[in-house]
Amino acid sequence: MDTVEFIQIRRFIVKLGKMLHKYGTPAFRLEAYLGEVAQYLGVHASFISTPTSLTFVIWSDRHEDEYNHAARLLPGDLDMNALSLTDELASELLAGKMSLSEADKRLNEIDAMGSPYGKLITGVAFAMATGAFAMLMGASWSEIGWSGALGLVAYIWTLWAQRSKRVNLMLEPATAFVGGILACAIGSYIDPGINIPLVVLSSVIVFVPGLALTMGLAELSSRNMVSGTARTMDAIMQLFKLYFGAFLGVSVGFSAFGENIYTPAESLPYWATWLAVFLLCLALVAIFRTRLKHIPWAMAAAFIAYSATAWSSDYMSPGLGAFVGAFALGIFANAFTRIANQPATIVAMHGLIVLVPGSKTYIGLNSFMTGQDFVKADHLGQEVFLIFMSLVAGLIFANVVVPTKKAL
Repeated sequence: MDTVEFIQIRRFIVKLGKMLHKYGTPAFRLEAYLGEVAQYLGVHASFISTPTSLTFVIWSDRHEDEYNHAARLLPGDLDMNALSLTDELASELLAGKMSLSEADKRLNEIDAMGSPYGKLITGVAFAMATGAFAMLMGASWSEIGWSGALGLVAYIWTLWAQRSKRVNLMLEPATAFVGGILACAIGSYIDPGINIPLVVLSSVIVFVPGLALTMGLAELSSRNMVSGTARTMDAIMQLFKLYFGAFLGVSVGFSAFGENIYTPAESLPYWATWLAVFLLCLALVAIFRTRLKHIPWAMAAAFIAYSATAWSSDYMSPGLGAFVGAFALGIFANAFTRIANQPATIVAMHGLIVLVPGSKTYIGLNSFMTGQDFVKADHLGQEVFLIFMSLVAGLIFANVVVPTKKAL
């Protein structure tokens, strides 16, 4: 291998790694995938990935050429469209259907792409996701509607954060603060008796880091200690910021508009739960930027995960039920990889989002701080811990039973 070819290869690997990091790829998957790509391209390499940095060490067979690169990066966001296109590009390159220069140009095109669904559909998806979560939590129809409306407010803050670094730094607490004040105003002047804490939680559920906590624990279980610890602590701090913003917003709202007396509403019918799962999954398609051809797989993954958990919870504790759901989801995601030749992450994230107990972590924090529960929940802390461990264990067992075809 001459020096010119080595330079082309290491440039491609560095750009590929940065893009996959940007799309929210967990450390253990990112490092393994880059290792496979480097091996196919005929170089040796070692990588260290954390939520905010990425280090490359690349060398040729006899160490004639060596290259070290360390980059400080922002934490990535899930982008299933770009992840899928990037994986397809890498597969074509390794199959000899594309040159390195063509692949490099195509990477730039993928990186410049926006959401395939546009701002309007994504805004509707935010409202649908927040309303669907409220429905899953047993809210009344009016509370579901107000949660969806405040979800739109949260999306407006998200758009603002994309244009302002200062707003981006305070996005979670500011969104929860404004949601708390607006919920109090609604409960005082428009719809007295609503469950304000539940409406506020539903309005910011897109920001609750349940998925990030699960990914952090999964990285720790794979012995990616630095990345796992950093991701877990970042998720915990994000949860604290959300709770503080909501607590401050509700306190200011009660002071300004008067306290709201919660009046329990009539329970929703059983079918509403499955409708909520469907609407939540549909909303996540736009939020996660899932490709159109993967939508049926993503929807199926979410229903398989939720139905397996719901069925097994009739015979065992909810924590162990989450293990069954994660195990079924892992097998389905690995089967998707073998059939569609695409990363398992594309469908796995859709299924995990209906299993992770991020909302229960928030509710538990509220119970610890105020001594009050705004939804009925017993032994919440123990249950949350068991569910997180069950999710990680279920995915590990699934990878043993049906090994994944791709590292991603």
